[in-house]
Amino acid sequence: MPMTEADGLDGLVNLRDLGGIPLAGGETTSTGVVLRSDAPYHGDRDPELTWPPKTVVDLRDPAELNGRGHPLAAVAEVRSVPLLEDVGDGDPDDTRHALTHLYEHIVDRAPHRLVEVFRIAVEADGPVLIHCAAGKDRTGVASAMLLGAVGARPDAIVADYVRTDRNMRRVLMRLNGGSLPPGVDEEMVLQLASTPVEAIELVLSRFDQHGGAAGWLRSHGVRDEEIELWRKRFVDAG
Repeated sequence: MPMTEADGLDGLVNLRDLGGIPLAGGETTSTGVVLRSDAPYHGDRDPELTWPPKTVVDLRDPAELNGRGHPLAAVAEVRSVPLLEDVGDGDPDDTRHALTHLYEHIVDRAPHRLVEVFRIAVEADGPVLIHCAAGKDRTGVASAMLLGAVGARPDAIVADYVRTDRNMRRVLMRLNGGSLPPGVDEEMVLQLASTPVEAIELVLSRFDQHGGAAGWLRSHGVRDEEIELWRKRFVDAG
């Protein structure tokens, strides 16, 4: 039977393990520690990764669940960290890409939420899945922080972020129940849903103002011991 456009949408389409990402010192991140993805749905098939995660960090606002429980609640500890709850509206006069100032606002206005994500990851006793709706924006910022905190190379963080571009058509189809909305300009939709490099580079530059993501975390109350524990958990010693 020939494949159809909707085939394969019965599971996560923007899932990946953040292991194997190079660090500035030559090491790599460990596999099986942090997964990032689009939102899981009830009835999804299990992915071909270590599954299920021990802990799930859901970065969506509770309203995005439409009154339904989290689909992984029966197999994992689900922690809700609504990353946009305290961000507010952007500056209407800001001419940068919309995601650039959205990411800036996340880092500047919701640092306590990012610190909460970090501490959940540090304290977890098994794989952690971090997701929002598409696994792109909120998940991208949180992933950049977790990778940066152990010294991942900036170019590698950017490369992981833009990997989502290749998955966005299927992400949008999944969000829309199996197809793109009728009558829309597909090219325009995919362009609006893209992963602009300048947006994630802005996040990294914000961290760099404190000497990197680890310094940024310290400036928001994270202790050296917590950062060291995260490094031991997330860095492959070879």
